[in-house]
Amino acid sequence: MSFRWRVRPTTGVAMGFLGVIVVGTVVLMLPWASRSTPTSFLDALFTATSATCLTGLITVDTAQHWSAAGQVTIMVLIQLGGLGFMTLASLLGLFLAGRLGLQQRLGASAEGRGVDLGEVSWVIRATIIFTLVVEVVVTVVLALRFHVGYGYSWGRSLWEGLFHAISSFNNAGFALYTDNVMGFVADAWVLLPLAFSLMVGGLGFPVLLEAYRRTRGILLGFHPRRWSLTARFTFVGTLFLTVSGTLLFAVAEWRGAFAHLGSPGAKILNAFFASVSPRTAGFNAVDYADFHPSTLLGTDFLMFIGGGSGGTAGGVKITTAAVLLAAIIAEVKGRDAVSVHGRSIEGRIIRQALAVLTAAVGMVGLSTMAILFLAPQFTTDQILFDVVSAFATVGLSTGITPYLPAPAQLILIVLMYAGRVGPLVLASALAGRSRPRQFEYPAERPFIA
Repeated sequence: MSFRWRVRPTTGVAMGFLGVIVVGTVVLMLPWASRSTPTSFLDALFTATSATCLTGLITVDTAQHWSAAGQVTIMVLIQLGGLGFMTLASLLGLFLAGRLGLQQRLGASAEGRGVDLGEVSWVIRATIIFTLVVEVVVTVVLALRFHVGYGYSWGRSLWEGLFHAISSFNNAGFALYTDNVMGFVADAWVLLPLAFSLMVGGLGFPVLLEAYRRTRGILLGFHPRRWSLTARFTFVGTLFLTVSGTLLFAVAEWRGAFAHLGSPGAKILNAFFASVSPRTAGFNAVDYADFHPSTLLGTDFLMFIGGGSGGTAGGVKITTAAVLLAAIIAEVKGRDAVSVHGRSIEGRIIRQALAVLTAAVGMVGLSTMAILFLAPQFTTDQILFDVVSAFATVGLSTGITPYLPAPAQLILIVLMYAGRVGPLVLASALAGRSRPRQFEYPAERPFIA
């Protein structure tokens, strides 16, 4: 009698990330990973979780505490977390969309018809190749800038260019400077490559793959296929959030946190960078502790929404927000069906988006209340900012994270992990259920408002 233990794909994703975090914690606790004092278990766990989950929140100074080996470990964790998440999220999306049913594909392979498994392999290869190409390009640009503009040696320039390219493309937000990238506050040759890298990584590989196939078809003379709703939502949402965020930061902080920058060009550059980074890279060229509370609240919204699905960005994702917005518009207009760009959105998709949003709001709200109780010396604005940053895997902070008590830091660790794998696991689990009931209950209309 034989037993087989079947692990759901979503469970495999969660356990895989947990395994990487455990290994990373052990490595970071080794003596050679730090410069002087050994790293405590909590600091190592926090850093490993933050790196693997592409967050960027820190409890110890990345530049001062970690040795070269420790920084390499962090970079490897970021790459594994980003590349692994993009690959797994893309494949899960394809499986759940019905294009790559795993059991059927394995059966086809056994029969000698391995074309679909070849597509799986192609998706994995394409993800890896695209990731490496973007990271290499950004590495070269940054290395040239560090060498020519700041006089770094070629070795240091290449190392820092590589580290920040991987950190930016994977939307991690780790930097090799104590003040993150505040030393380059007026340097467009550093901030713009970082912004480009994190925006591309945050769009999501499924959207980038669709754009590539569409462009290739046009160049080969084929009639272009219509954009999917996922791609439309992602591109339009990214543009809207970037423009509106830039305006928010420029107007709110022109005479505030940006006042010391002097030239209008530097202020606009930093307004743009501050708009892009919360979704969800975590780099900061200006101290967020200097921002007005209204600006922090606006940043909370940007972090909470995040970037595209199947990419390295966190948050509830632009697609989730767009689906719910479409449902609200349809309800306001009195329409029975929710439709966008000539396509209808099924009710179960709306329920899935609502479930993801509700779970996210609940986690952020409960965590904020718990940390307020554990660390009453900090304001609600500060704690909410760091909680949203942890859940949305952003990494921005008002500077309170290292000073939070251990239980509060453990809450942020759970939030970072849940924020990275939770929405994917929840959405995939909901989408994977396809057991229609053979009966219906009588309908009743509860009173709303």
